Amino acid sequence: MKNAQYLFIIVLCYVAMTGKAQNNRFTPPIMGWSSWNTYRININEQLIKKQADAIIDRGLKTVGYRYINIDDGFFGWRDESGILHTHPKRFPNGLENIVKYIHDKGLKAGIYSDAGSNTCGSIWDNDPNGIGVGLYGHEKQDADLFFNKWGVDFIKIDYCGAGQELALDEQKRYTEIYRAFNDVCNHKISLNICRWAFPGTWAEDIATSWRISADITPEWASIKHIINKNLYLSAYARNGHYNDMDMLEIGRGLKPEEEEVHFGMWCIMSSPLLIGCDLTTIPDKSLELLKNKELIAINQDSLGLQAYVVQHEKNGYVLVKDIEQKRGKARAMALYNPSDSICSFSVPTACLELGGTIKVRDLIEHKTIDTNKEYLEYELPPHSAKFFRIEAEKRLESSLYEAEWAYLPCYDDLGTRSKSIRYAPCEKASGKMTVSFIGGSSENYAEWDNVYSKKGGAYEMKIFYLPEKNRKLEVNINGKSYFFKNLETDSSKGIMTITLSVQLNRGENTIRIGSPYCWAPDIDCFTLKRR
Repeated sequence: MKNAQYLFIIVLCYVAMTGKAQNNRFTPPIMGWSSWNTYRININEQLIKKQADAIIDRGLKTVGYRYINIDDGFFGWRDESGILHTHPKRFPNGLENIVKYIHDKGLKAGIYSDAGSNTCGSIWDNDPNGIGVGLYGHEKQDADLFFNKWGVDFIKIDYCGAGQELALDEQKRYTEIYRAFNDVCNHKISLNICRWAFPGTWAEDIATSWRISADITPEWASIKHIINKNLYLSAYARNGHYNDMDMLEIGRGLKPEEEEVHFGMWCIMSSPLLIGCDLTTIPDKSLELLKNKELIAINQDSLGLQAYVVQHEKNGYVLVKDIEQKRGKARAMALYNPSDSICSFSVPTACLELGGTIKVRDLIEHKTIDTNKEYLEYELPPHSAKFFRIEAEKRLESSLYEAEWAYLPCYDDLGTRSKSIRYAPCEKASGKMTVSFIGGSSENYAEWDNVYSKKGGAYEMKIFYLPEKNRKLEVNINGKSYFFKNLETDSSKGIMTITLSVQLNRGENTIRIGSPYCWAPDIDCFTLKRR
């Protein structure tokens, strides 16, 4: 009996020690179809049913697309009791039967509303039925209708009525809605904040996903712009919450190579995948791309991570992320050329934290090569990208941590602060980016919570910064602080460094850089070298 008890205790200890690694599995980004891109407010019940049929008939359900999202355009009016009714001509039988039709096919149903009184369709499409039908003042009433009576599984909440017309505070307004939904809703839903820019770190407490840009269009300039907006937001895609790059424009007129960039970057950056075209007429090549199981796998990977930029040279970007296992030997990588000219890539495998013989799997061409070269070299034409699954003999310990990988708890992209904390371009910086305007309060810092040491122990840490007058620095490593007052002030000297001896724990460490009582200098990166 004692032996059995000892064995049970050993098992519990093992579970406790490994639980963090084993439990880092999250609900992936949603996949499905949405009506807005192609139809805007011009939708009806037969159209929605046809798209639900098509997602099955075209084999999209079998590769993971499950949501049928009914966007703006279903609204009719509110009666004297404030009860919302659907459009009498577009949806004469209401939405409850549409949701049932979707559910009966093994799919999930999504809906739309606005945080204010009026919808975006009432403003931009002159839809009189979008006036007065938003959530403002009817949060619990609409939640009961949408989620309990109709059985909807997803909601996109726009901000035209709340922002453009009423200028309400984003965090307060969305929090009010979230709390009202929680009081009423009898099942789990996926909530999307449609705010057209990264709204702030508060969104993670409320939403499954949040928009980071203006509406997408089927043009290369739009695709490029949205990718650019998301290149340095990887720290905020975590714990089953994601940066939403908007609906897919695959099958809507982009060039084939641009469609590959579009879909592949949405996949590796862990954006929701919501098809926006007419599925009954989608071109075969576009459909084939949307059904690429290998690209979908890196989007739906259970770690729920967004790829981050590890190299930016000339016009090209190299992005990478862990897949399947944190700090494992398999990673996903993208080479991205957004420019109008040919771009050559020479990527050190050490930059990818991988060593030894490497298997490189092209996720578009579905081909694998083995290599033991120290550099991966490719030449990409304009407006193109390549996507890979890379598996190596060994995983290396990183010696470089860029500032643009950091989590900034006070950051948003709405420009709500007089001095906006931001990821700032800088040609002199190692990745051509810095973190600017951290400091000034104890809450405004840059944090890296995944600084990894295989064995732990003593390291030499170098912090690279841009000189500026009246700046100070606090470096906090696993709760231990180091203060630096006499920093270089001559900005003409370029990137400067400070060096300190630090102790790292075995495994993941948390490093914060800031300055609680004054501004910190702009940070380029830091390096770690075992002593």
